[in-house]
Amino acid sequence: MKKIVLSLVLVLSLLLVLGGCTKKKSKAKTAAAGPKYKIGLVFDIGGRGDKSFNDSALAGLVHVAKQYKGYIKDDPDNVNFGSEIEMKYLEPKAGGQDREQLLRVLAEQGYNLIYGIGFMFSDPLAKVAKDFPNVHFAIVDGFIPDLNENSNITCLLFKEHEGSFLVGAVAGLMNNGGKIGFIGGMDIPLIHKFEGGYIAGALYVNPKLRDESMILAQYIGKDPSAFKDAPAAYNIASNMYKQGAAVIYHAAGASGDGLFQAAEKYKKLAIGVDSDQGLIYSTAKDAATRARGKYILTSMLKRVDNAVYTTATELINNGKV
Repeated sequence: MKKIVLSLVLVLSLLLVLGGCTKKKSKAKTAAAGPKYKIGLVFDIGGRGDKSFNDSALAGLVHVAKQYKGYIKDDPDNVNFGSEIEMKYLEPKAGGQDREQLLRVLAEQGYNLIYGIGFMFSDPLAKVAKDFPNVHFAIVDGFIPDLNENSNITCLLFKEHEGSFLVGAVAGLMNNGGKIGFIGGMDIPLIHKFEGGYIAGALYVNPKLRDESMILAQYIGKDPSAFKDAPAAYNIASNMYKQGAAVIYHAAGASGDGLFQAAEKYKKLAIGVDSDQGLIYSTAKDAATRARGKYILTSMLKRVDNAVYTTATELINNGKV
């Protein structure tokens, strides 16, 4: 039945084209077809180039562009594989106070699917979604209650504690009798999941870490700026290494660069998060960043990129999420 309907549509389309061959023909030829879908994204604190959480989300957009002949508008790397899917990202101001405004800008510009990257988008995204019922929104790490199958919001949540358990086990096996450390960004329940899983994994493989003061943990701050404070992470990591930490894991976004700087200085090991930070650092263009890569033991891959890609794929293939 679908094939018959499709054939009829094609025939009717052909008749309309043939019937419309008048003096306006040349004008019709020059009219450019727009993208099939428009996908927008607003980064979290740290933005593009954090080599972690936000860059993982960006990798999801790049994957969509490659797979579906799309492009990322105004991207400095000129990501362009075709014109069928238009994508665009925006970055919040330092404190992120303009999250709602940026979501609204994308909705007003006709984007079909809009992502808010980070739990701080919960309230602004819920508010904007009510004003644009025909636009679909997706939030990474945020939970919005009272949604149903007809809601235009999708919550993308992860089991961070499980991945953190695995890198905790690695730390417990690679500490060589030394202490292990954890650096969190913002002191909130979400980041506590990273810490809890990490410690559980380390203790599972290395009961000796149960001894007092063998596990060090500290948070950078209590507001979102904690995810973009590399100097603070450097100071915390330096103190932990001085106290005998052999391996330190971070869940601190762009602040994690401070950990890697300290790891290089003290010739100790570090564990990255969200993206494959060992690969990113080891293949960086500048020598200083590459030098830090050799001290990144492994990374806990949260795969925000897969979540972004999968959600966009549902829209492109099914017309809805």
